[in-house]
Amino acid sequence: MDSAALEPSLYTVKAVFIVDNDGNRLLSKYYDPELYPSMKEQKNFEKNVFNKTHKADNEITFLEGMTIVYKSSIDLFFYVVGSAQENELMLMAVLNCLFESLSQMLRKNVEKRTLLDNMDGVFLVVDEIIDGGVILESDPQQVIEKVNYKADDNPLSEQSVAQVLQSAKEQIKWSILK
Repeated sequence: MDSAALEPSLYTVKAVFIVDNDGNRLLSKYYDPELYPSMKEQKNFEKNVFNKTHKADNEITFLEGMTIVYKSSIDLFFYVVGSAQENELMLMAVLNCLFESLSQMLRKNVEKRTLLDNMDGVFLVVDEIIDGGVILESDPQQVIEKVNYKADDNPLSEQSVAQVLQSAKEQIKWSILK
């Protein structure tokens, strides 16, 4: 076995993806460009993983030299992929953080429709947990605080559109009166 493959690395996560109960991709992020370089290869891998896991009660599987941890909720399947040598507990911590963060963000309504309606927030959550395959955060509360903080940077998040328009009208009126 290659000794470099056994070296510890910060690049723990190879991929994260969420599919619906038919195995169709809703979200995917691949962090190793050599793993599955084309969209076709990625979707084929996701379909193989889904076919192997959608009827199983396990939380972990091994496929194509990868360690895969997964969880299902209503009509969604969440997957975190690492190398064959990766610590399953680390991958499970990422999976649990992702699921719990989304559960809080979506107000415990973790299902396909709600996920699709909040996809921008879902990507933010994934990006707060993992960056380039490196695990940044495993505490769902911290992730939610960071995502909410970024949402608060948006001036429309605290004001209604009507308030913004009213403010703009007043500014125009004052500039005309000057």
